[in-house]
Amino acid sequence: MDVPTWAGDGEGEQLSATRDAGVPRARSPVEDGSRVVLSPVVRNGLRWPTVLRRSAITMDVAVIATITAVVVLVLWGDQHAANRAMLVCALIGAALLVAALPLARAWDVSVLGTGSAEFRRIGNATVGAVVVLALGGLVFLVSSVRIWVFVLVPLTGVAVAGGRFLLRKRLHRARARGRCTFPVLAVGNAEAVADLIMRSRRDPYFGWHIVGACTPTQTGVTETSSILGVDVVGDLDSVGRLASEGGYSIVAVTKAHGWGPGRLQRLAWELECTDAELVVDPGLMEIAGPRLHITPMDGMPVLRLSRPRFTGLARLLKASMDRAVAALLLVLVAPVFVAIAIAITLEDRGAVFYRQERIGANGRSFQMIKFRSMVTDADRRRAALLRANEVEGGTLFKIARDPRVTRIGTTLRRYSIDELPQLLNVLGGSMSLVGPRPPLPEEVATYAAAARRRLLVRPGMTGLWQVSGRSDLSWEESVRLDLRYVENWSPALDLTILWKTIGAVLTGRGAY
Repeated sequence: MDVPTWAGDGEGEQLSATRDAGVPRARSPVEDGSRVVLSPVVRNGLRWPTVLRRSAITMDVAVIATITAVVVLVLWGDQHAANRAMLVCALIGAALLVAALPLARAWDVSVLGTGSAEFRRIGNATVGAVVVLALGGLVFLVSSVRIWVFVLVPLTGVAVAGGRFLLRKRLHRARARGRCTFPVLAVGNAEAVADLIMRSRRDPYFGWHIVGACTPTQTGVTETSSILGVDVVGDLDSVGRLASEGGYSIVAVTKAHGWGPGRLQRLAWELECTDAELVVDPGLMEIAGPRLHITPMDGMPVLRLSRPRFTGLARLLKASMDRAVAALLLVLVAPVFVAIAIAITLEDRGAVFYRQERIGANGRSFQMIKFRSMVTDADRRRAALLRANEVEGGTLFKIARDPRVTRIGTTLRRYSIDELPQLLNVLGGSMSLVGPRPPLPEEVATYAAAARRRLLVRPGMTGLWQVSGRSDLSWEESVRLDLRYVENWSPALDLTILWKTIGAVLTGRGAY
């Protein structure tokens, strides 16, 4: 599989060309003799999703076949009955896993390349194959099946997920260059469309490229206008026609005056004869995942919003996992602690650790521990530097080139090594591995009602703010990300953030 092949389908090339021209243009018909047709590069049926799906299938089957082949080669020629039974288990286990992947919808294009659903479905397929194999071994009393049930099939599932991760990174690199994206028609008020455009640009790996917009005529926006560089190509009445003729893969409907359920239903009917997918913003932009449920009531879909899970078994499991992982990491990084302590002491003979009061869950204060990365009188010198604060709003205090940071502190901060002692806070229960950013008391004093929801859970060593820019974020963006975490917490979200933290720390982006 080669990602440039995806980008060579004309789709990404056309998007790149329009971007280079300064303004992304909506696709339009081209003349072909006496009639008007759509050129191949502007049709809804993009080629790269098909190539992506075939690449995923090929990689999965190749990984499973390779692991099975290794086992077969090891056991081949051995006539021992136990090994023959294990050989049969290997072939059956491989066949079950290959069959389970499409049953778990792990090859659906909709989940490839974004989100945790792709890996969750691979996990479901692996568990399903393990259960069927275990039941078969139990029925036929085959003891050789145990190693496949408890070791080899699960490891094969992990290897399949690893292959998908490599495939995803290639896709992300292509999307970072503006290729392998879905052309999107945004529908809604100018403000809502602008918000959708900004979100799609902040998350280019999601694969949305908004190339056209439709707004209500009463907003005063004309067809010659543009929103953040995206042309307004029509009003609400022209959405269906444009979706059929414009070559859009997705029609994203956001908040709009005059747009009701009846109009949305008619649009859905109009799109049934096209390849365009209808996506609707329910108006709960920061709430998603396990908290949203759709229940039919007399044929009418009702969107139910469950409460966020801050107590009970979920909280107990999170706390137990936090402390177990923190204890293990403290043992592993003990030599690093000693080396850093020596380096800090040699620089200015000051204290190794820096303790600062922070506010934790339910407004309780605690002493957060860090390696000291600033001069010993840093707190007294802060007042003189307030005018140099680079964070909008003044609630947070950050300076990219803070003169108080020591030489060793610069390195510690760049790679977030100064935060390692917070593992002691996690072990003590005042912090979590993943959570909102731990705020200062003076910050909490300025919190509005919405921002105070950050205090419903324990603060974390890392979080969405850590993997989304850290110190480069504005105050509003920091609050928005923390609230998103609070509203949508799940074990899968924690694992995703922990994985992304590794890349954020290694690159040092947004850290100072």
